[in-house]
Amino acid sequence: MENKISSKNTMLNYGLVLGLTSIFINLIAYAIGIHLDQDWRVGTLAFVAMIIIIVLGIKNFKAVNSNLITWGQSVKIGVGISIISALLGLTYNLIFINFIEPDFMNLLMEKQVVMWEEANFTSEQIEASKSMMETFSSPAITSAIGIIAAAFFGFIISAIAGAIMKRTEEDQY
Repeated sequence: MENKISSKNTMLNYGLVLGLTSIFINLIAYAIGIHLDQDWRVGTLAFVAMIIIIVLGIKNFKAVNSNLITWGQSVKIGVGISIISALLGLTYNLIFINFIEPDFMNLLMEKQVVMWEEANFTSEQIEASKSMMETFSSPAITSAIGIIAAAFFGFIISAIAGAIMKRTEEDQY
């Protein structure tokens, strides 16, 4: 199979599109004041955007490469798009937390404590939960979790899309 565009170019282009789309979604959430809420609409919109952009990336690669693509190429492209997007999103998050909204983590913690109090957590449970939340809120851990989650969901989406769109030269006969 002779490739007319490389999978690397597809991953980079669509990864940038997905990353910028995710940043745009987060900026809108910030602008309308729901960035501290764990609003299901924001998460759903981001996930739908991820599905659409990964599928479009795979579809574009297939279209410009003689309408041929293997399942493995689909997975490679989908995971690549997800990881590039995650790296861009992590960069944005670091800028957001350090420059745009430096009190974000404190505000998030305060909101979470209120939720724990409303759920009748004891003061010991709240302190233990706060300690765990602080540990898992470090930039290194959140970055690692973000990249792993993006790769995982990118794999699932592209594995399904690849299974549906797969077409090799052997399939033509």
